[in-house]
Amino acid sequence: MKIKTAELTGPALDWAVAKCEDLEVWREPDGIYLCEGGEVGFMFRPSTSWQEGGPIIEREEISSYHEIPAMRDSIWQARPSLSAKGAGGRWGIGPTPLIAAMRCYVASKLGEEIDIPEELG
Repeated sequence: MKIKTAELTGPALDWAVAKCEDLEVWREPDGIYLCEGGEVGFMFRPSTSWQEGGPIIEREEISSYHEIPAMRDSIWQARPSLSAKGAGGRWGIGPTPLIAAMRCYVASKLGEEIDIPEELG
């Protein structure tokens, strides 16, 4: 099923980041798990875990900042630096800096709209 990158959240966003990272994953109702050698390992949550999302942000040179627009909830915006190694210039917006940064990363690697597995939609 097709979904806009700007609307990705939770396991769907984590799955898309894993796809960008070329990681083998296993999908469960509670989230995305990394696989190695056919064995299911740890949960992969770069959209909520700084331990997993932070290295991607640093490597891809993604910056984020907080904005409180008039008449809207506060939001975070993320964008790659002008000299970004791979983020490609696409912005991301979200309720947290990690979600905004991971949306930026996915949009830069896979585009503004992607196909995700039906069970993640």
